[in-house]
Amino acid sequence: MKKIAGILLNYFVKGLLIVVPVGAAFLLIFWAVRGLDNALNLSGFLWTDTKSGKPVYIPGLGILNVLVVIFIAGILVTNVVTEPIKRWFNRWLNRLPIFKFLYSSIKDLTEAFVGEEKKFNEPVLVEVNEFGLKKIGFLVQKDLSVLNLPGEVAVYFPYSYSFAGQVIIISSDKVKPIDKSAADMMKFVISGGVSGLN
Repeated sequence: MKKIAGILLNYFVKGLLIVVPVGAAFLLIFWAVRGLDNALNLSGFLWTDTKSGKPVYIPGLGILNVLVVIFIAGILVTNVVTEPIKRWFNRWLNRLPIFKFLYSSIKDLTEAFVGEEKKFNEPVLVEVNEFGLKKIGFLVQKDLSVLNLPGEVAVYFPYSYSFAGQVIIISSDKVKPIDKSAADMMKFVISGGVSGLN
């Protein structure tokens, strides 16, 4: 009986290791997509049921709206937006300091991941204390002379299981490059060290 219980428990644990991560990933994606779709879905304002007079909800229209706006923005920025328009936008932005702060922070973070000059592409190992404790981070600024800190660099440390992180300034001789891809090292850190190294 013990042997059968052990076999069943083994099967259950192995199934758990498959089902929980897959289920959690699908649940997170479903939650994010559904929340975005609900927030940006305009079908309730545009269409009503002729019989009941109630708004008609069309699933997926919010996501479609976002994709269309992104593509149109990309086309306009590439082909239409000129330097005078950019200068006008920057002048307008300077009049709204809180909006400017939020806009520039989100823009910089987005560009760090998907822009032409990706920022998190140099994984490094940093010795953080005299006991040999090391942390994995990403070199984001190699020259801090503008802050009157010659010989110092800025390193971003992402937190495990989070999109947040921390930036520290440290002497460049305490920073060693890691000969692995940035994507693998990011996955290694975000997963708490359990994946990403092959």
